[in-house]
This record gives sequence, C-alpha cells and structure tokens, in this order.
Amino acid sequence: MNKFILSFCLLLGANYFALAQNSTPHPFQDEINAFAKADSLHSPVKNSILFVGSSSFRKWTDINDYFPGYPIINRGFGGSVLTDVIYYAKETILKYHPKQIYIYCGENDIASSEAVTPEIVLTRFKDLLKIIRINLNGSVPVVFVSLKPSVARWNMEERIVKTNNLIKQYIATQKNVSFLDIHNDMLDANGQVYKDIFIGDNLHMNAKGYQIWQKIIAPTLVK
Repeated sequence: MNKFILSFCLLLGANYFALAQNSTPHPFQDEINAFAKADSLHSPVKNSILFVGSSSFRKWTDINDYFPGYPIINRGFGGSVLTDVIYYAKETILKYHPKQIYIYCGENDIASSEAVTPEIVLTRFKDLLKIIRINLNGSVPVVFVSLKPSVARWNMEERIVKTNNLIKQYIATQKNVSFLDIHNDMLDANGQVYKDIFIGDNLHMNAKGYQIWQKIIAPTLVK
C-alpha cells in the first residue's frame, strides 16, 4: 500500500477509502482525465504554484495573465466540494510537488445542504491539509482563500462568514498555512456584495471580480 493510500485510510477512515475503490465513475472523472492528458502533452513546470479547488478557480482560465512571470498550474475542477478535492488529492495536488498551494473550496459544501455546517467544512479542510502535510514537504506554504460572498448565495452569507472565521482561527494555530481574506473586499461600504463583479449566474465572477482577487493574491505568491 503506497504512502498516499495509507494516509488516506488513517486520516479519513474506511468510508472514504471505500469510495475511492468504488467502480462507479466519479462525477468529475472526465475533468481529472483531461488534466492527465494535458500533463502528458505538456509536462507542468517543476516547482510551480498550484491553484486547486472548485469552479471559482476552474473558471479563472486566464489566471496566468493575471500573474505574469509565475509558473502556475490551475487544477480547479467542476463544482467540487472539499471531499472531492480529498478524493482527487493525488491527481490534482500531490503529483505536482508544488512550491506553494492555493485552495479555494468549501463554498459548495455550504451550498450543498443545510446539514453541512461550518464545523463540518472545517473538519474537511483539516483532513485535506493533513493529506498535504503527510505526503508533501511540511514546509510547502498552503494558502486557504476565504469563501467569497455572492448575489446568488447571499442567503448563505451568515454560514459562509462563520466558516471563514472557523478556518481562519484554525489556521492561526498552524505552521506554513495562511488565510487569505478576499471576502471583505467584495463588499461595498454598506456591507453588501458588489453586483457588477459577477457573470449572469450571479455566482461566478467576471474579470472585474478576478481583478479584486488578483490584487490580494499577488503579494502572497512565492517568488
């Protein structure tokens, strides 16, 4: 049993392992296959900066234009939740041995069900971080990008804020992990989310929204 699967079992228990061994195709398998094919055609640059998580990263298709001069691999996929990133940690994180990791995920966890509490999201993030720490150099900087507000999910704002606070508090106790707040800069002076930074679904961002993220992320990139 290789190191990844062993840590997978120890950290997440038999349920996750059983899921990983299930023959039923995972809903994001096609995207993962596409990543593997892209890697086979053009080998990723070593010591790259990895962006991984859900569709807010996936839809940032021109991310390299926002951070010229930085070797960036974008492995955001589907409408993933943290358990999906855990499931595909080997394929989307570990294989690249990145020099820095940015994670944007957890928003879809909150949106998936009211039964998924901020505390559950925190636990899932802890599990993912453990996998990264066990399988990669413990000194690799990990950056958790805070969950964003949006027009479409404004009714979830209280749960999103609580999730951000819990993860921020936990990260403050960890080494080589940082919490990056993009949430507050997406709110106006009245504490309402800007409405002109989203595409038509009022959930995913347009270029103006990503420009907000660019200004916050750029100073934190490893040179």
